[in-house]
Amino acid sequence: MAARKETDSRPEASLRAIAGLISDPQDRAEQRLLNDRVRLGILSCLAVADKLSFRELQSLLDATDGNLSVHARKLEEAGFVDQSKRFDGRQPKTEYRLTTAGRKALERHLAHMEALIKATKA
Repeated sequence: MAARKETDSRPEASLRAIAGLISDPQDRAEQRLLNDRVRLGILSCLAVADKLSFRELQSLLDATDGNLSVHARKLEEAGFVDQSKRFDGRQPKTEYRLTTAGRKALERHLAHMEALIKATKA
């Protein structure tokens, strides 16, 4: 009987944990922002590299110029990435860095995903 109580409380506790991660309006907005493959990819790549150029991100994420620039702009507007532009000879070079807010948002998103995986894994 004790095992049954543990089993019964586990889903409830997991559901509360998952719901708690998305109950805050700011967290919901972050989750919507990071539910896109390219935006999540940008943050993930920048989490393991100090900085990456537009072309490096484009190659890593297999994204078009327009697609990557739109998603990078959304992350920049949210304060998750910083962008700097310079010239390398005559060629413009755009580089991106992950901000502290971006790292925290990525960590919250990953914690949410881990909670979902843990709750649904039998």
